[in-house]
Order: sequence, then structure tokens, then C-alpha cells
Amino acid sequence: MGLLSLLRKLRPNPEKEARILLLGLDNAGKTTILKQLASEDITTVTPTAGFNIKSVAADGFKLNVWDIGGQWKIRPYWKNYFANTDVLIYVIDCTDRARLPEAGSELFEMLMDNRLKQVPLLVFANKQDMPDAMTASEVAERMNLVQLQGRTWEIKACTAVNGTGLKEGMDWVCQNMKK
Repeated sequence: MGLLSLLRKLRPNPEKEARILLLGLDNAGKTTILKQLASEDITTVTPTAGFNIKSVAADGFKLNVWDIGGQWKIRPYWKNYFANTDVLIYVIDCTDRARLPEAGSELFEMLMDNRLKQVPLLVFANKQDMPDAMTASEVAERMNLVQLQGRTWEIKACTAVNGTGLKEGMDWVCQNMKK
């Protein structure tokens, strides 16, 4: 028995562990979603200057969620986190109609990277609690998500500040992880 085989036996359920990349423009609600998933206090969420990592349990999986800052200065570094991603979660601020084209452009540019080619995509249409929020279907239509042929994807409405829709999204993540 080699060292690698021994290490694999010591590690609990390695096939039940996954790397989730949580991306989106600044102020979309990524860190609030991450904190909600980790059952942490969300009263003091500040812009992410680099990245946050949390391990959360969902449906018997250990999900290592990487929340990378969304400011324009940080976005060029997103590609450094693509390798070994099992699911990409992209968060949209549904109240920010002016930046929806920018959010779409960033998403489609990322999806062209070969390291994300077979990676399932969940889009969280966040801030549904706001009166002027676009619906998930409106976001999907405006971003032309239907053109994502050959990729497993889903869009889910959510409200990060109270957790609405997050469980449904994470259930989808666990059911559709890259094999």
C-alpha cells in the first residue's frame, strides 16, 4: 500500500468533498450568502478585498466555498481560482439593472475558460426582497442564459439577507456537482 492510498483511507469521504467558486460583481451579495451558508452573523459584512473560504455541510457533502471579491481590480485574478472547481455559483444583484450587462459579460468571459468547461453553473438572482428587483426569469432572459447549451445550469431567486432561496440553490448544487 502506497502513501497516497494510506492518505486516502485516512481522509473521510473524499468523494463527498467539493470545491465551490462563488463569484459576481461587487455588492452582489456573495459574502452575505457565504456567511448565511456558514450560519454566521451578517450584520457586519464588508467588501471582500481578496477572498474568503468557508467549509459548509450540505446533503452529506463538505463544500469548500471560495468567495472571491468582485471589484473590477480583483476580477482579473478570478482565473487563478478556476482549477478543480466542482460548481460555479454566480451572484447577480437584481436591483442593479445598469450593471447587468457588465455582470453578463464577466460571466460569459469566464465560462469560455477550459477549466470551467464542464463545471455546472448556479446563478443566484439575489436581493429579491427589494421592490425594484428583477425576477430570476427576467435576469435569465436579459443575460441570455438560454445560450448556455451543453452546460448544466440553473438560476434561483434568493434573498441573502434572510436566507430565502439559498437552501434550494445548494440542493441543486449537491445534485449537479461535476462528477
